Amino acid sequence: MLDKLSLRPLAWLFTTHTIKMNAFDSAFLQEEKRVAKYKKKRARELKHDQFRDTTMKVFERIGDRLEGRGRTILYAIGGVIVLGLLVWAFTAWRHKKNEEAERALGRAIEIQQAEVSASPAQPGQPASELTFPTESARAQRAVEEFQKVAAKYPSYNEISRYFIATNLLTVDRNKGLSELEALSKSSDPKVAALSKFALAQARESDEQLDAAVTLYNELARQTNSPIPPDTINLRLAAIYERQGKKKEAADLLFQIIEAARKAKGADGKPAPQSAAARDAAQKLQRLDPERYAQLPPEPAPAGLPF
Repeated sequence: MLDKLSLRPLAWLFTTHTIKMNAFDSAFLQEEKRVAKYKKKRARELKHDQFRDTTMKVFERIGDRLEGRGRTILYAIGGVIVLGLLVWAFTAWRHKKNEEAERALGRAIEIQQAEVSASPAQPGQPASELTFPTESARAQRAVEEFQKVAAKYPSYNEISRYFIATNLLTVDRNKGLSELEALSKSSDPKVAALSKFALAQARESDEQLDAAVTLYNELARQTNSPIPPDTINLRLAAIYERQGKKKEAADLLFQIIEAARKAKGADGKPAPQSAAARDAAQKLQRLDPERYAQLPPEPAPAGLPF
């Protein structure tokens, strides 16, 4: 019993000492951690300062190089901005001018296609409702409108000249023919083809059939022409028939119809028959029934069983 009692103070002292040592160790460890964190933070700060110093030196060197050039740089930036604004303004202006030109050209075409009637047009009447007492009066008014378009909108000059020439065939035929002759050599392929076709039609109506055949054949050999080949061949067939060349006319008509009946669409189905092909079929049936009978059968209309 005595031994146990005598040992209690020692145990208490040992326990107390252990607690104190643990507290000391814990505080020591906390201090070490704090010091370690401080060192890491300081290292980062030193590294950051080094990066900042390096960066500032670079900017200082750039600043030294650009010193005295601030006004020049501002002028350069301003020039780029002004150039961009000019490009934008020019694009918007050109788009607006194109729209104006198309509207003006459309109005002139409406006049060219206006009705010829003995009833006079009322003042302020829209162009689409205009009427003219004679074809000459209508053609003259159309010439004047197309001349305005050609003068005001240079990009539409060539096509306007074409329309002027076709209307001049009614007002001043020789001048119209001369204009079409010149335009048939235009650098604009579309205008050149349209002018040559109009010239060929004029030669045909003037009974200059050989000259018309030459022009039609030239058009038929062209690629990417705005005039459909079937339309050209129909005119050639009509001239051959007038010249008594029945076989040549029948051959052309047969080719038009055969190609149309064998044509396939993108889906592999028979392509719709064009107006030219239907017209050619009627003419061949009248001109040469035996040759017409040699044609492949006409495809069934779309949506119907074969």
